[in-house]
Amino acid sequence: MPDSVLPADPRHEEWMRLALDHAQRAADDGEVPIGALVVQIDGDDARVVAARGNERESTGDPTAHAEVLALRDAAAALGRWRLDDCVLVVTLEPCPMCAGAMWAARIGGAVSGAVNWDAGSLGTLLHLGTDPRLNHEFPVRTGVLADECATVLRAFFEQRR
Repeated sequence: MPDSVLPADPRHEEWMRLALDHAQRAADDGEVPIGALVVQIDGDDARVVAARGNERESTGDPTAHAEVLALRDAAAALGRWRLDDCVLVVTLEPCPMCAGAMWAARIGGAVSGAVNWDAGSLGTLLHLGTDPRLNHEFPVRTGVLADECATVLRAFFEQRR
């Protein structure tokens, strides 16, 4: 079993800011502002291989969460489904579907921003990343730029009310 906490890395905030850019693009398109990216890591080298925002409203697809779309794009870009050398960075703690997709992709780790009190599945309500009953576990770092991530979501919903 891996250590359940992904060690802090100064790049996490940089990557979260990129995810926040995609969240804002989603909001501009009338989507719930959640952004996600997949970063492939090779030692000290890292490169973003996919970045997406939510697209549920525009596509009518209930699975078009930013995390799922980013995982699909990363798998296509890398030519494989196993993403064990990658970290998924997302502005809101993933729901069960997205955490399950991360498990299915054998993601190497996850970094999340705001806490998801409604459906958080990487530590808040469930923890699919470190459930020993599953055949893959991955470390998670939570709360990266949490206030900024929460502010984007709060502003979006306040504007819609």
